[in-house]
Amino acid sequence: MNWRLALTLTLLVAAIVSGWSAWRQRVEPVRAVADDTRSDYVLGDFELTALSGEGNESFTLRAPRLEQHPQDRTIAIETPLFLVPDREGRYWQARARTGLVAAGHDELQLRGDVRVDGPEDDPRPVTMNTEQMTLYPERNIARSDERVTVTQPGSTIEGRGMEVDLSSKRYTFNSEVKQRHVPTRR
Repeated sequence: MNWRLALTLTLLVAAIVSGWSAWRQRVEPVRAVADDTRSDYVLGDFELTALSGEGNESFTLRAPRLEQHPQDRTIAIETPLFLVPDREGRYWQARARTGLVAAGHDELQLRGDVRVDGPEDDPRPVTMNTEQMTLYPERNIARSDERVTVTQPGSTIEGRGMEVDLSSKRYTFNSEVKQRHVPTRR
Protein backbone atom coordinates (compact mmCIF):
# COMPACT_ATOMS: atom_id res chain seq x y z
CA MET A 1 0.00 0.00 0.00
CA ASN A 2 1.39 3.36 -0.92
CA TRP A 3 1.42 6.33 1.40
CA ARG A 4 -1.19 8.28 -0.66
CA LEU A 5 -3.79 5.54 -0.21
CA ALA A 6 -3.11 5.38 3.56
CA LEU A 7 -3.42 9.16 3.85
CA THR A 8 -6.66 9.15 1.81
CA LEU A 9 -8.22 6.43 4.01
CA THR A 10 -7.18 8.28 7.21
CA LEU A 11 -8.69 11.56 5.98
CA LEU A 12 -11.88 9.75 4.88
CA VAL A 13 -12.31 8.18 8.37
CA ALA A 14 -11.66 11.56 10.05
CA ALA A 15 -14.27 13.24 7.79
CA ILE A 16 -16.88 10.55 8.58
CA VAL A 17 -16.28 10.81 12.36
CA SER A 18 -16.46 14.62 12.41
CA GLY A 19 -19.57 14.61 10.19
CA TRP A 20 -21.28 12.06 12.44
CA SER A 21 -20.35 14.11 15.55
CA ALA A 22 -21.76 17.32 14.03
CA TRP A 23 -24.97 15.55 12.97
CA ARG A 24 -25.41 14.05 16.47
CA GLN A 25 -25.09 17.46 18.15
CA ARG A 26 -27.64 18.95 15.75
CA VAL A 27 -30.14 16.13 16.35
CA GLU A 28 -29.62 15.85 20.13
CA PRO A 29 -28.82 19.36 21.40
CA VAL A 30 -27.40 19.67 24.85
CA ARG A 31 -30.29 20.49 27.14
CA ALA A 32 -29.75 23.13 29.76
CA VAL A 33 -30.90 21.75 33.09
CA ALA A 34 -32.54 24.24 35.42
CA ASP A 35 -30.85 24.11 38.79
CA ASP A 36 -33.62 24.42 41.39
CA THR A 37 -31.12 24.41 44.22
CA ARG A 38 -29.45 27.62 43.06
CA SER A 39 -30.21 30.71 45.16
CA ASP A 40 -32.07 33.72 43.81
CA TYR A 41 -29.37 35.87 45.34
CA VAL A 42 -26.51 35.68 47.82
CA LEU A 43 -25.27 38.49 50.07
CA GLY A 44 -21.96 38.55 51.91
CA ASP A 45 -20.91 40.64 54.92
CA PHE A 46 -24.00 42.81 54.93
CA GLU A 47 -26.46 44.77 57.06
CA LEU A 48 -30.14 44.72 56.10
CA THR A 49 -33.05 46.61 57.68
CA ALA A 50 -36.53 45.15 57.14
CA LEU A 51 -39.57 47.41 57.46
CA SER A 52 -43.05 46.51 58.67
CA GLY A 53 -46.15 47.12 56.57
CA GLU A 54 -46.47 50.54 58.22
CA GLY A 55 -42.90 51.48 57.26
CA ASN A 56 -41.40 51.09 60.74
CA GLU A 57 -38.24 49.12 61.39
CA SER A 58 -39.17 45.47 61.94
CA PHE A 59 -35.62 44.20 62.44
CA THR A 60 -32.04 44.77 61.36
CA LEU A 61 -29.89 41.83 60.33
CA ARG A 62 -26.10 41.54 60.14
CA ALA A 63 -24.40 38.37 58.90
CA PRO A 64 -21.52 37.08 56.81
CA ARG A 65 -23.76 35.21 54.32
CA LEU A 66 -27.41 35.14 53.24
CA GLU A 67 -29.14 33.12 50.48
CA GLN A 68 -32.72 33.32 49.26
CA HIS A 69 -34.18 29.99 48.12
CA PRO A 70 -36.33 30.29 44.97
CA GLN A 71 -38.67 27.38 45.75
CA ASP A 72 -40.18 28.66 49.00
CA ARG A 73 -38.79 32.24 49.11
CA THR A 74 -37.20 31.63 52.52
CA ILE A 75 -33.87 33.18 53.41
CA ALA A 76 -31.08 31.10 55.01
CA ILE A 77 -28.45 32.95 57.04
CA GLU A 78 -25.08 31.98 58.52
CA THR A 79 -24.31 33.25 62.07
CA PRO A 80 -27.00 35.95 62.08
CA LEU A 81 -27.23 38.87 64.46
CA PHE A 82 -30.79 40.20 64.57
CA LEU A 83 -31.48 43.57 66.19
CA VAL A 84 -35.18 43.70 67.07
CA PRO A 85 -36.51 47.04 68.36
CA ASP A 86 -38.95 47.04 71.25
CA ARG A 87 -41.78 49.56 71.52
CA GLU A 88 -39.46 52.05 73.24
CA GLY A 89 -36.93 51.94 70.37
CA ARG A 90 -34.34 49.91 72.29
CA TYR A 91 -32.83 46.83 70.65
CA TRP A 92 -32.87 43.18 71.60
CA GLN A 93 -29.91 41.28 70.13
CA ALA A 94 -30.45 37.70 68.92
CA ARG A 95 -27.56 35.52 67.73
CA ALA A 96 -27.34 31.91 66.50
CA ARG A 97 -25.28 29.58 64.31
CA THR A 98 -27.96 29.65 61.60
CA GLY A 99 -31.12 31.57 60.86
CA LEU A 100 -34.09 31.33 58.55
CA VAL A 101 -36.45 34.15 57.59
CA ALA A 102 -39.91 32.94 56.55
CA ALA A 103 -41.25 33.88 53.12
CA GLY A 104 -43.52 36.57 54.62
CA HIS A 105 -40.57 38.09 56.53
CA ASP A 106 -42.68 38.02 59.70
CA GLU A 107 -40.93 35.09 61.38
CA LEU A 108 -37.22 34.70 62.24
CA GLN A 109 -36.10 31.18 63.13
CA LEU A 110 -32.82 30.84 65.00
CA ARG A 111 -31.02 27.48 65.35
CA GLY A 112 -27.93 26.39 67.28
CA ASP A 113 -26.41 28.19 70.28
CA VAL A 114 -29.16 30.79 70.36
CA ARG A 115 -28.50 33.76 72.64
CA VAL A 116 -30.91 36.65 73.03
CA ASP A 117 -29.86 39.70 75.05
CA GLY A 118 -32.21 42.43 76.19
CA PRO A 119 -31.50 46.10 75.48
CA GLU A 120 -28.06 47.18 76.69
CA ASP A 121 -29.31 50.18 78.69
CA ASP A 122 -31.96 48.16 80.54
CA PRO A 123 -31.66 48.48 84.34
CA ARG A 124 -32.51 44.74 84.66
CA PRO A 125 -30.57 43.12 81.80
CA VAL A 126 -31.84 39.77 80.59
CA THR A 127 -30.21 36.95 78.60
CA MET A 128 -31.95 33.91 77.09
CA ASN A 129 -30.06 30.80 75.93
CA THR A 130 -31.50 27.84 74.01
CA GLU A 131 -30.94 25.69 70.91
CA GLN A 132 -33.82 27.10 68.85
CA MET A 133 -36.06 30.13 69.03
CA THR A 134 -38.54 31.85 66.74
CA LEU A 135 -38.91 35.63 66.84
CA TYR A 136 -42.01 37.49 65.64
CA PRO A 137 -40.65 41.05 65.38
CA GLU A 138 -43.88 42.85 64.49
CA ARG A 139 -45.58 41.38 67.58
CA ASN A 140 -42.45 41.63 69.81
CA ILE A 141 -42.81 37.94 70.74
CA ALA A 142 -40.17 35.19 71.02
CA ARG A 143 -41.00 31.47 71.34
CA SER A 144 -39.16 28.20 71.82
CA ASP A 145 -40.23 24.58 72.31
CA GLU A 146 -36.76 23.63 73.60
CA ARG A 147 -35.15 24.06 77.01
CA VAL A 148 -34.58 27.77 77.68
CA THR A 149 -32.48 29.45 80.38
CA VAL A 150 -33.36 33.04 81.26
CA THR A 151 -30.80 34.92 83.35
CA GLN A 152 -31.30 38.26 85.07
CA PRO A 153 -29.33 39.78 87.94
CA GLY A 154 -30.06 37.58 90.96
CA SER A 155 -32.31 35.12 89.11
CA THR A 156 -32.07 32.15 86.75
CA ILE A 157 -35.16 30.46 85.32
CA GLU A 158 -35.02 27.25 83.25
CA GLY A 159 -37.89 25.49 81.54
CA ARG A 160 -39.02 23.63 78.46
CA GLY A 161 -41.08 25.66 76.04
CA MET A 162 -41.29 29.40 76.54
CA GLU A 163 -42.91 32.51 75.17
CA VAL A 164 -41.78 36.02 76.05
CA ASP A 165 -43.23 39.42 75.26
CA LEU A 166 -40.08 41.40 74.45
CA SER A 167 -41.71 44.72 75.35
CA SER A 168 -42.95 43.79 78.83
CA LYS A 169 -40.40 40.99 79.52
CA ARG A 170 -43.30 38.76 80.58
CA TYR A 171 -42.26 35.09 80.37
CA THR A 172 -44.49 32.05 80.13
CA PHE A 173 -42.91 28.62 80.49
CA ASN A 174 -44.71 25.41 79.49
CA SER A 175 -43.10 22.71 81.64
CA GLU A 176 -40.12 21.54 83.72
CA VAL A 177 -39.67 24.99 85.23
CA LYS A 178 -36.90 25.59 87.78
CA GLN A 179 -35.98 28.93 89.29
CA ARG A 180 -32.95 29.86 91.32
CA HIS A 181 -32.84 33.16 93.13
CA VAL A 182 -29.51 34.55 94.29
CA PRO A 183 -29.69 37.96 95.95
CA THR A 184 -27.47 40.55 94.30
CA ARG A 185 -24.79 42.10 96.50
CA ARG A 186 -24.53 45.83 96.72
